[in-house]
Amino acid sequence: MRVLVLVHEYPPIGGGGGKVAEDICEGLVARGHSVRVITSHLKGLPSQETRAGVEIIRLRCGRKYAYKASFTSMFWYIVSGIFRGLKEIREWRPDIMHVHFAVPAGALGYFLYKLTRTGYVLTAHLGDVPGGVPEKTDRWFKLVKPFTPPIWKNARQIIAVSEFTRGLAQKAYPLPMQVIPNGIALDEQVETEITVHHPPRIVFAGRFVTQKNPLQVIRTLAKLTDLKWHCSIMGDGPLRVDMEREIWNSGLNDRIELPGWLTPDHVVEEFGESDILFMPSLSEGLPVVGIQAMSKGLALVTSSAGGWADLVKPGQNGFQFEPMDSDGYASGLRELLADGNRLEEARRASLKLVNDFDLKSIVIRYEQALSAALITSKVL
Repeated sequence: MRVLVLVHEYPPIGGGGGKVAEDICEGLVARGHSVRVITSHLKGLPSQETRAGVEIIRLRCGRKYAYKASFTSMFWYIVSGIFRGLKEIREWRPDIMHVHFAVPAGALGYFLYKLTRTGYVLTAHLGDVPGGVPEKTDRWFKLVKPFTPPIWKNARQIIAVSEFTRGLAQKAYPLPMQVIPNGIALDEQVETEITVHHPPRIVFAGRFVTQKNPLQVIRTLAKLTDLKWHCSIMGDGPLRVDMEREIWNSGLNDRIELPGWLTPDHVVEEFGESDILFMPSLSEGLPVVGIQAMSKGLALVTSSAGGWADLVKPGQNGFQFEPMDSDGYASGLRELLADGNRLEEARRASLKLVNDFDLKSIVIRYEQALSAALITSKVL
């Protein structure tokens, strides 16, 4: 198959959703398919390149930050994508399109479908679902939601990355959907030996935005100063200044570091030198960082929001609490930090549980969905 992939965030731009798109694209290429990606440009990146067999086309749409897409940049991604997409469809003649995120890439896929009749498969990652990330998307969903039903209705297949995402999406768009979880290449990343660090290392990885709740990390750790630990909060975003202030006011400057925005590969490297992933998110689809952390044998202390329920088995590989339950997080972390044997047990449990998210089997499921959509397109 020739697959034209539409996604406004593709590494090194964006977060987990972009990484998911990259993994699937590279997996399809490894299985003999041809893949081209139309994504956003960011200063310092080439406008066009081939990486791991995937041809990447980056459109100039005014994107300013790797970690954040503005409403304006998403709008111009759609506009620019129509012209470039038409060119690719007419000259390269893809068999099917794969769209990641109903907004904005879904709108682009819908317009290209209407203009060329090239069918598309839609993968929803939560942030593109009404109510999925309310603090980030509710305001602009009030503007765009009336225009979104055709995007979902005209998709040949709809895929959600978690049961939570599917359930939420079907409330807004009552259509058939399947769940294909995010995954990682386990044969490349899984740790074989577990060594608890002294002091234990805690990590957070994500955008510094309300949805990810990074201030909760600092506030919780301020309750655990009687224990030995070190924490690295990886990422960047509008809450950074507030976080620096919180760290200073809590007297944790020598125990918490903010290394900034790291590439996905560097994040995984940091996981390899850590013990506990602490993610108190307010909402999540199926977080790739959680799967990556499990592959490195990290214990998980997370919120109970969204897709985290698919990764954390409380009492086995970690703990889950309500998103704002600082005391709960502190109790879970304390149990792991105070007992090296307990921490090692939780880390080993993550290594066993991560086998359910092997990228090879997930890519095959996407391949099957794309093939089924291609057959449907030909029939129509």
